[in-house]
Amino acid sequence: MSLLEIRGVAKRFGATVALDGVDLTLQPGEVCALIGENGAGKSTLLHVLAGSTRPDRGRMQIDGRPYAPASPLEARRRGVALIHQDLSLCPHLTVAENIVLGVEPSRWGWIDGDAARKRTLTLLEHFGHPHLHPDRRVGALSIAAQQVVEICRALAADARILLMDEPTSSFQREDVDRLFVLIRRLAAQGMAVIYISHFLEEVREIASRYAVLRDGRSVDAGEIASVTNERLIGQMVGREMAGLFPKRTRPTRGDVVLAVQDVAAPPTLKQASFELRRGEILGIAGLMGSGRSELVRALFGLEPGASGRIALQGRALGVHGVTPGARLQQGFGYLSEDRKREGLALPLSIADNLTATRLSAVSPGWGWLDLKRQWAAARSWIEALRIRATDPMQPVRALSGGNQQKVAVGRLLNQDAELLLLDEPTRGIDIGSKAQIYETIARCAEQGKAVLLVSSYLPELFGLCDRLAVMSRGRLSPARPIEEWTPETVLATAIGNS
Repeated sequence: MSLLEIRGVAKRFGATVALDGVDLTLQPGEVCALIGENGAGKSTLLHVLAGSTRPDRGRMQIDGRPYAPASPLEARRRGVALIHQDLSLCPHLTVAENIVLGVEPSRWGWIDGDAARKRTLTLLEHFGHPHLHPDRRVGALSIAAQQVVEICRALAADARILLMDEPTSSFQREDVDRLFVLIRRLAAQGMAVIYISHFLEEVREIASRYAVLRDGRSVDAGEIASVTNERLIGQMVGREMAGLFPKRTRPTRGDVVLAVQDVAAPPTLKQASFELRRGEILGIAGLMGSGRSELVRALFGLEPGASGRIALQGRALGVHGVTPGARLQQGFGYLSEDRKREGLALPLSIADNLTATRLSAVSPGWGWLDLKRQWAAARSWIEALRIRATDPMQPVRALSGGNQQKVAVGRLLNQDAELLLLDEPTRGIDIGSKAQIYETIARCAEQGKAVLLVSSYLPELFGLCDRLAVMSRGRLSPARPIEEWTPETVLATAIGNS
């Protein structure tokens, strides 16, 4: 008998059809990869299973018994736990309080704090994060550390079915390896896992079966070992695709657009110097917490304690005390790694978000907006980036995580900045959309824009960049042509062995 059986599940949000007949079967001890483009219905299906969304029709069974949870608490009691793509933690609570939330150990009617901390430490041991103390406030943690807390909270519920929505999107490879060891251990004990990831190499490494959703429908399923990546991608997007990375010729040695000298932002970023030339894509690699993000934030005026010297096209600019508004006026464009907290205004419309950093292009002056021009500009980017939305006035928070990321990228492109600072530009983006974003980045470079690309995904750096530098413990290595690097030398430099 199957542990979980789903038949004909459908869900509509107004005019948007999120699910339109999904079938899925899950056996005990099985890891099933759920694959599809952004907006295909993957996250909605997990929310239906987790009890936070009620389906319009269809049926579900666990152990042959009807399953229709009215709430996440009821789903947890039936053994189903969800690890959210967009973290759903309480930032004002501690690590331990978040992990045991809803399953708090108690003695004589009182929460047993010692038992909660002990349980937390046991779960955290799987990930080897010594800085993740049970009493630390979650709001003070990095995104990667918060993702560990989210995973541990699901494990604390002793689930039989674990739903994982992009669990490694903020992880370095070492954390991914630890998570996969844990998943294999849990599967060996009979736990079943539905695993969503846009990284096909991850899917092949951890899953035994796959299921593909397209436009809310089940279109393919089977053993992962018996299917090629080309077939998977074709089933996801409904068409054949060319290579993931665009073919680029090495740009001629253009003028220096940005010269950075001894930029620092204590305590994480200690020293960084480099030159970025017109038409070039310069990659920045490094481990999480090494200072990569702090570098681009300092350049954009988001690190108040930053120091050092920079020159834009030969003109000296201030680093200390500069504002993002000033950087926008100077031609800088910035894409944050954290779209939820600072990359987007989630309650505002798609149109407002897409045009926010260049309102002059949709304004006749005197402080007024031309809504027709704004909507027309928004529609052009919605079409160009294949953003799944009903219209430009739809709130960004109503979109899937990947489509939200497309809006953030679209705003940067609409701004038409000459210098692009990109921090994890394809996080949470599906394969087809990644190829589209890569093509867009390459086209920006061909148009003479200078691109600084920070990424945790080495294939992305090797597939796009002309030169690469590596951040290690707050210090940036010299930039070298990409062909002079290998994944092994990048890792050795990142951990300080070269």
